[in-house]
Amino acid sequence: MSDTRTSQSIFEEIRIRVYDGVEIYGRRYRAPESARRPLLCLAGLTRNSRDFHALATRLSGAGARARDVFTIDIRGRGLSGNAHDWRQYAVPIEMLDVQDFMAANHLHGAAILGTSRGGFVAMVLAAAQPSLVGPVILNDVGPVIERDGLVRISGFVGRSKAPLTWEAAAQKLEESEARLFPKLTEPDWERLARQRYNEAGGKPVAGYDPGLSHVFDAVNDGPAPELWPQFMALKSMPCLVIRGALSDLLSEATVNEMVARHPNCRSHTVPDEGHAPLLEDAASQDAIADFLAANDADA
Repeated sequence: MSDTRTSQSIFEEIRIRVYDGVEIYGRRYRAPESARRPLLCLAGLTRNSRDFHALATRLSGAGARARDVFTIDIRGRGLSGNAHDWRQYAVPIEMLDVQDFMAANHLHGAAILGTSRGGFVAMVLAAAQPSLVGPVILNDVGPVIERDGLVRISGFVGRSKAPLTWEAAAQKLEESEARLFPKLTEPDWERLARQRYNEAGGKPVAGYDPGLSHVFDAVNDGPAPELWPQFMALKSMPCLVIRGALSDLLSEATVNEMVARHPNCRSHTVPDEGHAPLLEDAASQDAIADFLAANDADA
């Protein structure tokens, strides 16, 4: 889908101070003529609002089904400030960041899309403040976390320095993730590098606080606990589960069980992508747009 808006007009930047003084960065992709339910996108553990640029551009703007899309860098990611202490990198505290961001931007009842860690934040938010949350989209995350994927992610978070050039950054991503995204081209890897890393002086720098590595301090203590009660906090909200066909974090069996247990849950599989699907392909964007449109009536 083409978009004739200029890069300067596609989104506006948002900065707020949350309850403990940490500055949180976000974006708003406007749909000025729309009265549809807005969508708030929450990124994965070390990721940021830039992950959703293609999707937000597609869903916002003009047109009968356009809607406002908000994206957020939770503390320690992207352009947001770091936590005062690494122990604040916990899902309940990250949920408070989201809650403050939603209050500041009048997002009561917004739809929420959570990728990986962002999906856990969405589940906890739904349990704590169910009236605040509308339909939920979980991108490659569920109540059962596959150990292979968890170990893979724990092996790189906070353990390497940023590459010296953007070319090296793209090459590093391709070397580590090509098996999960076999269809990506060289320009794709270059674009993803710009999403993952921040920029300083024209060079890539870390896109997240290395203190996030402490999230995995207990990864060798056994399998991650199953989170079915947290998932079932979504039982009153329509739910869409997206899974990458090559995902090593969310299994097909878990998705099937999620659909079976939830009274209003559907699923979508992204071929040739692993954890976590990029949400840049037309089929995934259509599935998200259709799901949101089908659940706008009670907005």
